[in-house]
Amino acid sequence: MNAPAASILVVDDEPDLRTLYELTLLREGYRVETAASMQEARQQLKDLRFDAVITDMRLPDGFGMELLRDLRDQQRRERCVVMTAYGSAENAVEALRSGAFDYLTKPVDLKQFRSVVASAVQGTGGVPAPRSSRNAGRTGSTAEPVGTGGAMDRIVGESQAIRHVKQRIAKVARSMAPVLIHGESGTGKELVAQALHASSQRAEGPLIAVNCGAIPENLLEAEFFGARKGSYTGASQDRDGYFQAARGGTLFLDEIGDLPLAMQSKLLRAIQERSVRPLGSTQEETVDVRIVSATHRDLAADVLSGRFRQDLYYRLNVIEIVIPPLRERREDLPALCTALLTRIAHESGIQPPMLTERALNTIASHPLTGNVRELENLLHRAVALSDGEELHVECAPSTAEAFGNQPLHPASPAPAAPMPPDTPTASGPAPSTPLPSDLQAWLDQQEREILVRALREANFNRTATAARLGISLRQIRYRIARLNIAAPNDNDAHDDLA
Repeated sequence: MNAPAASILVVDDEPDLRTLYELTLLREGYRVETAASMQEARQQLKDLRFDAVITDMRLPDGFGMELLRDLRDQQRRERCVVMTAYGSAENAVEALRSGAFDYLTKPVDLKQFRSVVASAVQGTGGVPAPRSSRNAGRTGSTAEPVGTGGAMDRIVGESQAIRHVKQRIAKVARSMAPVLIHGESGTGKELVAQALHASSQRAEGPLIAVNCGAIPENLLEAEFFGARKGSYTGASQDRDGYFQAARGGTLFLDEIGDLPLAMQSKLLRAIQERSVRPLGSTQEETVDVRIVSATHRDLAADVLSGRFRQDLYYRLNVIEIVIPPLRERREDLPALCTALLTRIAHESGIQPPMLTERALNTIASHPLTGNVRELENLLHRAVALSDGEELHVECAPSTAEAFGNQPLHPASPAPAAPMPPDTPTASGPAPSTPLPSDLQAWLDQQEREILVRALREANFNRTATAARLGISLRQIRYRIARLNIAAPNDNDAHDDLA
């Protein structure tokens, strides 16, 4: 026996558009009712139940936002899609923050219209509460979908701060609203993106993760939007970009703040129009993706300084999830250490060593400025150096270790890298010189110099370099890509075959 067709209410005061939407949905097999005003829509909703409501923003006797709030306040099951005039970015963002499932920009592209309605119908189950920090902390407003526990369980901890993050994920996952994840390096931004995707109705679709800072600037457009055969030297066939690869799923843009301004403009248009034009093509392609982005930078400050587009910032930051640094949730250390040790032991094919109170106290005494990533590095070293069944952790971290690195020669410390004139000395800042204007850039430069030196001494063998620095092969690959360190061609083929 076939399931009954989904029922949709279309609210628009323009008769021609209302008829166009109705005929389009009827051809898709939906049952459709229409209304030309707020009063008619409210009467329809009083008499009937629907799977989705599609409403224009401006109506003769009110606004579509009022209808959206009615659905939310009455805890109705209908998902609401709001239609806004072209260029009304503020209205679209406000609708998403108020609980709309998605929005459409007029004039509506019918292919996109059908896709958005299908997503809304498949995601019925109650209009989400508005996305605000005031409501984000309340528990139990949105249940996590069945089957997503694995992704959520990977976010380890029961502190108030981490519970708030999990509640936020559960609340916003089922909307199409863009999410901006903000947190220091090493806090687990990609884990949050994975949990968002797994908790959404797009879980069956792909999750495409992109490190925006690791792509050469001249390849950005082709990588994001695809390229046609012959569009540039070496393009021997048509190739999809990240947007096409993420169709029906989630596109995760990590370190979004590293995108150059020219690419920010093109990304903004792709998000607004939901279409991309591959390099070398004259035709645009509609893409159905949800955008989740992440950064460790203060994008609001970058907007003020002109390094990041304000309009793109507001498009990406419809909903924000802030991940607390590890120093603000040290009560989660026992659970984090246990989970990481279990994984490290599994990857190494050994029994996990016992985490003693003494080892845990030693770990807690470390600054852990590199957050969970540094904790993982610390435990990797401890497992490698431990004898017997108990875990033994080094006592006092050095300055290099505080940023996830060990000295290259522990017995004979390497000379410190030369410091720029505006860098503070060991005993404090020089009284007549300013602090570095960009601390992160200066720290990246120090890390790059250490990595390049270690790679050269190991003949650019990444496996040997990782072992020497006490980090994993995956981590050194990430750092090499992030810091744009190139290996000589003659050594690149054998540097990590081990």
